[in-house]
Amino acid sequence: MTTFDASRRRHNFVPVQLMIAMSVTEFGLGPSNLETAKQLQATFDTAQLRIRDAQARFNSRRGDTNEDASGSRVSIGSARSPNALAAEVTDYMSFMRRLKFQYLENNAKDKYVKTIVNDEAPMVTGDTNAELQAANVIKKDKLKAAKSKLAEKHGDIRNLAPLVEHDYLKAKGLTDEAVALTQSILDARLAITRLRSAHPHPRLTITSAEEQLASQVTDLQTLEDELQRVNEKVAHVKDAVKEGTKEMDRLRSEKADVERKVTAHKVEADDGRAVDLCDWYTSSLALHRSLFRMRAFQSISENELKLTYAIEPTGDTTKAKGSRVVGIILLFVPNTRQLADVRIEGLDGVDMANAVDACVQANDVPGLIWQILSRARKHLG
Repeated sequence: MTTFDASRRRHNFVPVQLMIAMSVTEFGLGPSNLETAKQLQATFDTAQLRIRDAQARFNSRRGDTNEDASGSRVSIGSARSPNALAAEVTDYMSFMRRLKFQYLENNAKDKYVKTIVNDEAPMVTGDTNAELQAANVIKKDKLKAAKSKLAEKHGDIRNLAPLVEHDYLKAKGLTDEAVALTQSILDARLAITRLRSAHPHPRLTITSAEEQLASQVTDLQTLEDELQRVNEKVAHVKDAVKEGTKEMDRLRSEKADVERKVTAHKVEADDGRAVDLCDWYTSSLALHRSLFRMRAFQSISENELKLTYAIEPTGDTTKAKGSRVVGIILLFVPNTRQLADVRIEGLDGVDMANAVDACVQANDVPGLIWQILSRARKHLG
C-alpha cells in the first residue's frame, strides 16, 4: 500500500466519521431520535472499514505451523503480540540469509564439479560474464526498488495506523454513545409510561406541588413547636419522677424505722390491736377533717407541713358563696418538734401577728390552728 493509497483510504474513512459525529450531534434535536440512532448504527455496520476486517485477514493468512531455522515445526498460534511477531520475523530472515548462502555455495560447487567432470566443458567467455553481470545489476536494481517500496509502505503503515485507530475508536465511541442514548430514551419512555399508568389523571401539577410543599413546611413548623412542648413536658415529668423517687426513698427509710419500732414492740402480724388502732386513727383523722373542714394536708419537706382548710361564715352549715380557702404552712426546727415559723395564705387584711407569735413561743400548734380558724370565721361572718 503506497502513501497515496493509505491517504485515500483514510480520507474515505473521514466522511463516515463526520457523518457519525453530525448524526450524534443532531440526535437530541429532531422528533425521530430513535430512528436516527438506528440509521447511524446501520451505517456504521455497513461501512466498508478495512480496520474492522484486519484481524480476520491476519488470522486467515497465518499458518498453523512454521519451520524454524533448525528444521523443527513450531506453532505460531501463541505469537499474537506484535513484539513476538517481530522477533519471529527476525529469526526467519536470519534463517533465510543462511539458507541463501548455503544455496549459492552448493550451486557453485555443483557447477564447478560438472565443469571439471564433463568432457565437453561449457565455454565461459568475457561476454558471458558481462551478460551475467548486467543481469545481476538489473535484478539488484529491481530488488533495491522493491525494498525501498516495501520500506515506504511500512513507514506509511506506521504513520497512518495510529491516526486510523484514533478515528476508528472515536467513531466506535460515538456509535456506542448513540446506542446508550437510544437505550436510555427507551428506558425513560418505559418509566414515563409506568408512571402514567400508576398515577392517572388528575396528576400533580407544579403549582399544586408548590402549595403542598408550603403546607408541609407549615405542618413541619407546627410539629416542631409541638415537639418542643413535648420535650419540655418530658423534662418536667423527669423532674417530677426525680422528686417522686426522693420521696419514695424517704418513705422507704420511714418504713424501715417503723418496722424496727414494730419489731421492738414485738407486735405480731396476727395481732388484732394494730388493726383496731389503725381503724381508730383513720376514723379520728376523718372526723377531724370533717369538723375543721380540712381539705388537704401536704408534707412539703422534712420540716415543713401545709394544711388547707375551707372556712365558711359563722352559723352557715352549708357551703356558702363566701367560703374561703385558707392555707397554713408550719415550719419546724429540723429534727425536732419545735415550731419555728408560720405562714398564712388566703387571709389578707386579718392581723394575726400577735396570736401567731404567742403560739410559736409556746410551741402550741393546736392553739395556733384554733386561733387562725376562729378569726377567719369572724372575719367572714
